[in-house]
Amino acid sequence: MNIPALLKLQQFCVYQDRNHQEVRSKLLKMKIYGDGLEEIMASLIEDDFLNEERFAKAYATGKFRINRWGKIKIKMQLKSKRVSDYCINSGLKEIDDEEYEDGLTSILKKKLQELENKNLNPYQLKSKLYQFAQTRGFESFLISAVLESILD
Repeated sequence: MNIPALLKLQQFCVYQDRNHQEVRSKLLKMKIYGDGLEEIMASLIEDDFLNEERFAKAYATGKFRINRWGKIKIKMQLKSKRVSDYCINSGLKEIDDEEYEDGLTSILKKKLQELENKNLNPYQLKSKLYQFAQTRGFESFLISAVLESILD
């Protein structure tokens, strides 16, 4: 096994949770292929430097709390990183439902304040708010419910 590469990858994983694809790409950039790559991956997993479920949980909660992304967008991004469905679902379960709805309410109220002086009719206003929340990755049923509560 390539010990210097293993040590470098351990530091890479300690710095921040990584998914399998990121680590695999890093190894390929280091020109480590085949059995050597698989040995290092197995060692990182075995020693708990690499844990995809932990990565998904950290990613989901971070993207929601910091970036205010909805579950749909988070799920799409995790899929693009080739994270398993099991890990994605596990990560999304970490987001508290009440906190999630409060987060959507908060961003919609903030956007509403930005749009108030644009002389929009009620339909245009609701449409812009709905579209904004959808681009953030929130679910349609939840957007509708929150808009009903803040616009009435």
